[in-house]
Amino acid sequence: MSIFKGCSTALITPFDNSGVDYAALERLIEFQIEKKIDALTVLGTTGEAATLSQAEKKEIIRFTVKRVNKRVPVIVGSGSNNTDTAVEQSKNAEKLGADALLAVTPYYNKCTQKGLIAYYESIADAVGIPVIAYNVPGRTGLNLLPATFAKMSEHKNLTAIKEASGSMEQISETIRLTRGRAEVYSGDDAIIVPVMSVGGAGVICTSSNAAPALFVSMTRAALDCDFKTAGEL
Repeated sequence: MSIFKGCSTALITPFDNSGVDYAALERLIEFQIEKKIDALTVLGTTGEAATLSQAEKKEIIRFTVKRVNKRVPVIVGSGSNNTDTAVEQSKNAEKLGADALLAVTPYYNKCTQKGLIAYYESIADAVGIPVIAYNVPGRTGLNLLPATFAKMSEHKNLTAIKEASGSMEQISETIRLTRGRAEVYSGDDAIIVPVMSVGGAGVICTSSNAAPALFVSMTRAALDCDFKTAGEL
């Protein structure tokens, strides 16, 4: 199941002195949609998920889903280093209207590759919406290997991966092993075009918070196999 192709902005969570600034969040959402963004991701790394309370997370999901109102898919970060917490957060996000989930590998614990499969299958079994695995070893201390994701992608709900290993060799192998079964999104803004040139479906992007139109144009050119234009952008 394709969640999106092109560019999803990993939205920042704006704050003022009293907490989450929902007026600013609404402006950011409308700015992104005005610039034709393909999807929005909340509660990712850029959204400060690691430092938000559970109450704040629920309200951000509720607010974003309501404001977006199905104009683009809303992807919600729901991973944890505790499997039960990840499952609970994933179920809550689905209940609150998320279109898909972004689940980071369990950070700090350094679990085995077999353990990763069990973690992601626990999440995917608990929900009825697509799950994007998020591989970011520079932050988690754990690398989700291509063969591991290939095994995971046999599950009907484990349909994509955000790949931020920084290794084009690893990303290319993941794409090769899962082509036609799962989508691979770049997790590094600097290598979006190279990732898409070998079959990546797009990016979950930080820099598009500031310049969504640029990244939308670049990823759409790449989807059209116009890599000259994409490279120039």
